[in-house]
Parts: sequence; C-alpha cells; structure tokens
Amino acid sequence: MPAASSWGEEGYWRVWLNEKNQWIYPHLRAAQARMTGLAQKFPNAAGLPERALKQAARELLLAQSSDWPFILHTGTSPDYAAARFKEHIRCFLSLHAQITRQAIDEPMLSALEWTDNLFPNVNYRYWAGSGA
Repeated sequence: MPAASSWGEEGYWRVWLNEKNQWIYPHLRAAQARMTGLAQKFPNAAGLPERALKQAARELLLAQSSDWPFILHTGTSPDYAAARFKEHIRCFLSLHAQITRQAIDEPMLSALEWTDNLFPNVNYRYWAGSGA
C-alpha cells in the first residue's frame, strides 16, 4: 500500500497545516458544516435563493484554496493571504445568514457574483450529499 505523501516540504502536509496557518481550519470546518446544512435545507432553491446558495458555495471554495495556508507558511505575503481568507469567510457567513433568514441582499449578492465569479455552474447541492 502506498504511503501518504505530498510534493510539499519534507514530503508531507506540513506546508498546509502548521503553527502559522492552523487557525484557519476550525473556520473552514464550521463553514463546511454550514454549507452542508444550507444545501440540505434548501435542496430545490430557484431564483434569488439559488443564486445566493451558489455564491455561498463559491465563497467557501475560495476560502478553502490551498494558496492561503501555503502563503501563510512561506511568509511571502501573509497579511494578504490572511485578509483574502477572512474576506471569503466573511462573505460566506453573510450569505449564510441571509439565506437562513430568507432575506437576501440582492445588490450585495450581485457585487459578489461579479467579483468572485469563478465556477459559474457550481452545484451547491453537492454539499447535501446527493450530487444532484
């Protein structure tokens, strides 16, 4: 059986999980759980709620980028990496609250869709476990 390994420093995942970046992972786990809850609660969303759910998925994926812990570890621009991570988590949490309250701020959503517009066809339902 192959051993776990990585192209990262020392051949394992220390680059992505160490004393300089470990603080991001509790936030990512909590956001992941919240996204799963949203996808399960709103499996048939359409219109504005579906747009908000898709953008929440995008913000979570952006927060999960391996770039942020890598940059925090290497120290090349840690303030930038921390700010980007925090911004994506903040946007995700804002969308989560709006979706949960069923009070979506459409101008804010439109601005996020324009700014963070990767994965235009992201399927938020993936987080429900159905893959539908």
